[in-house]
Amino acid sequence: MTSTLDINGKAVVVKAAPETPLLWVLRDELGLTGTKFGCGMAQCGACTVHVNGDPVRSCVTPIEALAGAKIATIESLGGTHPLQQAWVKHDVPQCGYCQSGQIMSAAALLAAAKSPSDQDIDNAMSGNICRCGAYQRIRAAIKDAAGLTAAPVVAAPAAKPVASNDVDDEIAAASGSTSRGVGQ
Repeated sequence: MTSTLDINGKAVVVKAAPETPLLWVLRDELGLTGTKFGCGMAQCGACTVHVNGDPVRSCVTPIEALAGAKIATIESLGGTHPLQQAWVKHDVPQCGYCQSGQIMSAAALLAAAKSPSDQDIDNAMSGNICRCGAYQRIRAAIKDAAGLTAAPVVAAPAAKPVASNDVDDEIAAASGSTSRGVGQ
């Protein structure tokens, strides 16, 4: 079956069953791979796109529900959006997998609230999981993109280098062993 969808400002004819999740149409049929598959249950936010300006989880949104809707993916931001620039400035991505969903949720927030509070940011981003734990940098990047003073990201204190023998001794002590190996 064919459907016409408005994706990133263009009418696109797709050949997919009506119950097909938007995510798979975007990735498999249209080659728009910026939107990621994370959980398939709308729990992680990696697949977030905009439908009529609202953040929506594309992994559970059937294309039959999108007739007449305006769909925007991460590709619609073009790489120069203030959020994308702030993401780079604040070194937000680590593995990068969740980033397109994070940015799309943040973009919807900034479209609705030009000067979001910390609580606004928490509420808007609560459905997006970052397995790398970059939440402080995400908040700083959102504030930066909004033109607010972003709290500096506090770096972890520098750890004292540990000699491998010290580590071996600590492991041996914790395990009750009296030597580091056979013959020692």
